[in-house]
Amino acid sequence: MRQAGITQRVLVLQGVMSQTEARRAARRFLEPVFHHASQIDAVGTVGFGLPLTAWIKLDTGMHRVGFTPEEFAQAYARLSALRGVRPNPNVLTHFACADEPDRGTTDDQITLFKQTTADCPGETSLCNSAGLLAYPQAGGDWVRPGIMLYGGNPFITGNAADIGLKPVMTLTTQLIAIREVQAGERVGYGGKFTAPETMPVGVASIGYGDGYPRHAPNGTPIIVNGQRTQVIGRVSMDLITVDLRGIQATVGDTVQCWGDQLPIDEVAQAAGTISYELMCQMSGRVTRRVVEASE
Repeated sequence: MRQAGITQRVLVLQGVMSQTEARRAARRFLEPVFHHASQIDAVGTVGFGLPLTAWIKLDTGMHRVGFTPEEFAQAYARLSALRGVRPNPNVLTHFACADEPDRGTTDDQITLFKQTTADCPGETSLCNSAGLLAYPQAGGDWVRPGIMLYGGNPFITGNAADIGLKPVMTLTTQLIAIREVQAGERVGYGGKFTAPETMPVGVASIGYGDGYPRHAPNGTPIIVNGQRTQVIGRVSMDLITVDLRGIQATVGDTVQCWGDQLPIDEVAQAAGTISYELMCQMSGRVTRRVVEASE
């Protein structure tokens, strides 16, 4: 990121694990998170020329990484005393259930965070995407939006459009074949789809090797030539098959897997996952094109 010319402050959420990594972070003005005593031990009392701006993580209920409330005061004092770290480290936590309708867990986390860090003068950060939208009262100096930056719904209910989010990622391919399948014939690996009638079936050039979810079942929505239809048969490494009954289509037509015509959250729900996974698993063989807002 620094080599790309990005000069804004950058948090390294998994932190540093050695003096070498700490020295590298200081040299690049990165801000590592300390979430375990072994990191403080590893960095030790050496200086790095430029002191680190450090963050320390308080575990308020996620129980993944971070110091417990009982451990926090001692860990904060140890980190503050390190020669290579600026005084008054910043503090963050992470919400476990902010995406769920029940607010109890997140409210408890906010209360615990504020109680435990009341005497800490540094900056604070609590909110992910769901926390930012549903718990503005959590406050903090920094927020950490993720999925919402891509236009994905951070909640387990509802949809992105309802909360004013727009998709910024569109995945398209094209039809490479259309064929007629007879009633009773099965389509694809394992014959997971049986044609209920003689029907046209399209073949689109995308598969799990590109990042399209292999576990997408029959009925997963897809757009062909601007018309909504469904995936049929098992997703292959390089190909998917689609139902073309009632669809005007020819070989070469555009197929939209998700984007402005089909919310990624809807595809993710059909595939039994979340939109973030679909965004993250795009493989390197998928051509990327950055489109500016004015285009």
